[in-house]
Amino acid sequence: MASSTKVDLDGNPIKPITICMIGAGGFIGSHLCEKILSETQHKVLALDVYNDKIKHLFEPDSLWAGRIQFHRLNIKNDSRLEGLIKMADLTINLAAICTPADYNTRPLDTIYSNFIDALPVVKYCSENNKRLIHFSTCEVYGKTIGSFLPKDSPLRQDPEYYVLKEDASPCIFGPIEKQRWSYACAKQLIERLIYAEGAENGMEFTIVRPFNWIGPRMDFIPGVDGPSEGVPRVLACFSNNLLRREPLKLVDGGQSQRTFIYIKDAIEAVLLMIENPSRANGHIFNVGNPNNEVTVRQLAEMMTKIYSKVSGEPSLEVPTIDVSSKEFYGEGYDDSDKRIPDMTIINRQLGWNPKTSLWDLLESTLTYQHRTYAEAIKKVTAKAVAS
Repeated sequence: MASSTKVDLDGNPIKPITICMIGAGGFIGSHLCEKILSETQHKVLALDVYNDKIKHLFEPDSLWAGRIQFHRLNIKNDSRLEGLIKMADLTINLAAICTPADYNTRPLDTIYSNFIDALPVVKYCSENNKRLIHFSTCEVYGKTIGSFLPKDSPLRQDPEYYVLKEDASPCIFGPIEKQRWSYACAKQLIERLIYAEGAENGMEFTIVRPFNWIGPRMDFIPGVDGPSEGVPRVLACFSNNLLRREPLKLVDGGQSQRTFIYIKDAIEAVLLMIENPSRANGHIFNVGNPNNEVTVRQLAEMMTKIYSKVSGEPSLEVPTIDVSSKEFYGEGYDDSDKRIPDMTIINRQLGWNPKTSLWDLLESTLTYQHRTYAEAIKKVTAKAVAS
């Protein structure tokens, strides 16, 4: 399709813009960069500390090397940040510490990374009249109202008490000593600040609340492309166990319920936000897939079956073991019970709906995990046995 014919949802031609993407080297950033370069005429200023997941995009012989520039910087302390935001039409901020294992053990880093470090980004966008798409989290909702009702209350089944709405659901966090909420609280405060900049100073913004986006390149596999002591999020944790033929650890019995969405579906929603500012500005959008809801225990069972199919290896005799959250995450851990996004606003504003079923997205992701990591893990394991 010729670039001249590309139009937005209202039929207006889309002008190519320059996007300053902070955190472009991460899981979401890498998929978003690929999507923007392959399907639009926009330019990307890619800011991050690492670029392993995107370096294929600026090889001199890549089709779009001229439309992406990498700037290696940490937004914490780099004087180039404002200049790069000024050069762009839109800033997308993806930078964050967003691994639950860190919220407890590194609460200060978590709060600084998600609130203090994001402040200058908001300030520069506001002062220079630049649009901001800020990535928040579904964690800002905290616990559902339903989780506070008596265990046998029929109201627990009423969607009013557990479906999370951007403009109506309260944000309920655990007590201060449960440091797990340091992340959600920092994320909520930056959302309130961005909203206030919009209300008081007219800053154009969109806030994205992702509900468990998963797919290839998510997180790391401990000891292979991440710290051996590291604890990634649930998908990579379970993948790591499957690759190493270890039982999957279910924290507190794996009773928490989650919805999962395929990264490729989610990125389509983000592209609609980028290209339809008149429909996206001033809005907070849940981006998730309410149809893909499972308990963490069910997720473990599905992943075990699918990995067996993908790898050709039989499942373990005992595929899962239960561990307490204290044992797994340390003191101060707490959890949200259910996370089901209400999709009314994004559907109304952008006409967007997710497509990929949980089985399909897990199959695609585990195929990638097996292809990428199986050999490396065999080598690591063989070394450990030899020594």
